Amino acid sequence: MRSISFGGGELVGAIRRRAMLPLLAAMLAGCGTFGSDRELPPLPEFVTGARLELAWKTRLKGSPIYHPAPAVVGRQAAILAGVDGVVERREDGRQVWRVALEQPLSAGVGSDGRLAVVVTQSGEAVALDAADGSEKWRAKVGAEVLAVPAVTGIAVVVRASDSRVFGFSPADGRRMWVYQRPTPALALRSSVGMLTDENVGVTGFPGGKMVAINLANGGALWELTVALPKGTTELERIADVVGTPVLAGRNICAVAFQGRVACFDAVNGDLMWSRDISSAVGLTSDGSHIYLTDEMDAVIALDAATGASVWKQDRMAGRGVGRPLVLGDFVLVSDAEAYVSMLRRDDGALVARAATDGSGVAVPLEPLARDRIAVQTVDGGVFVFTAN
Repeated sequence: MRSISFGGGELVGAIRRRAMLPLLAAMLAGCGTFGSDRELPPLPEFVTGARLELAWKTRLKGSPIYHPAPAVVGRQAAILAGVDGVVERREDGRQVWRVALEQPLSAGVGSDGRLAVVVTQSGEAVALDAADGSEKWRAKVGAEVLAVPAVTGIAVVVRASDSRVFGFSPADGRRMWVYQRPTPALALRSSVGMLTDENVGVTGFPGGKMVAINLANGGALWELTVALPKGTTELERIADVVGTPVLAGRNICAVAFQGRVACFDAVNGDLMWSRDISSAVGLTSDGSHIYLTDEMDAVIALDAATGASVWKQDRMAGRGVGRPLVLGDFVLVSDAEAYVSMLRRDDGALVARAATDGSGVAVPLEPLARDRIAVQTVDGGVFVFTAN
């Protein structure tokens, strides 16, 4: 296994399974649990130990199917997009620029602070200048895109729902390469992110695979198995890597639906540890711990070096809990009613909660500053909270 430089070190290399086939079918169709009529369990009580205070809010066009995500482009600065093609930059809530692309969007915003890239529902990537919103180029993808583009100085990487990954030139949108893997007969309709650094991008695929791609030419550097499909039916054999792989010390870690969470050594690609934990939303890390939401909506903290359990917060079971976000001394999660809950990072205790518009959180929570998070809902509401 060849090693590659990543982040200054060496890097190698639910849908919730509750016997609820109608919910499973809905999520496979891309409807998810947002805005569903199913009754959620009540919110758990907690002892206040911190605060989530609204810093500012705005509203864009939302959708139950397509969810453009906000991109953080500087301290207190974010580029936002509505599904109707309106893109705007805000700094501490103040609108800096706003453009209307007049084409509905399926994905975005991806940004490196210089370019901001969105993708239309007709499969066209549109790059804007992050400073002033002027259009720089357009590039044809020719397929549905749900994932946020990964924007680097080497390539703008756009991943289509059919598992093709496209690399476009940041300068002019010229197609540089295409990477493709075979897709199983049945796969999750989800937004799978890409972890990038320097000339390498790492992402997960259906079938439990995690692949590192050379961003200059689209060649595969290595492939690792996070999980293996099991069972006899196509539904049982879904084992897709979900969310975005994360770095945890010298390891790279990922999680698969109906599979496991696994961490691999940075030098030789050896499996360091794995746990049979399924997730439909993904994981995150603070370097020393892995945090993930399992198929039963429990938020779990694991030791990143060994995989040992640190804590488990299961009092939000059944509420459609999203991927965790680490912010300072806290871990934050959203739920299907668009509440944001804050847990203590050391023991998982619930210490604060904030409401948004009740429509569900469309995309994973994003850190806007050292103590702020951005929340974008299914109805298009954007809420920025200060955590303290």
